[in-house]
Amino acid sequence: MSLKVGDIAPAFTLPGTGGRDYSLSEFGGKSLVIAFYPGDGTPVCTKQLCSYNSGFEEFENLDAAVVGISAQDVNSHEAFAAKHGFRFPLLSDVDKTVASAYGTLGPLGFPRRSVFVVGANGRLTYVHRALAGVTYRSVGEITAAIGAS
Repeated sequence: MSLKVGDIAPAFTLPGTGGRDYSLSEFGGKSLVIAFYPGDGTPVCTKQLCSYNSGFEEFENLDAAVVGISAQDVNSHEAFAAKHGFRFPLLSDVDKTVASAYGTLGPLGFPRRSVFVVGANGRLTYVHRALAGVTYRSVGEITAAIGAS
């Protein structure tokens, strides 16, 4: 079954940057942007996450948090985040359990670039799964979706 707008977001707890675990439940009461991305340091992923970092205040102004999730380990995430000064955590889903729960795995288990917005009530208010992953959702598109929910 593929998750869609209105569904309850699958719960997760994953290790992340900053030396701690992050859980979906800790973001309750505010919107959460979950950006699944294929890999640290790859060209499109770097552009995507840097754009979200540049637009971070726009998310904050809507009382929304942002997390990035990919299958690399925390050490890889720490280096990637430090290099680019990300102001949001990167979470490590090495066994792809969370990616699978959100339906973001493509053929042969490769991760697809995908963005979900979880509303303050824990339900999905925005869902986008890329087929090719060579483009990404803009800050403007995501903040518009948050503002409309």
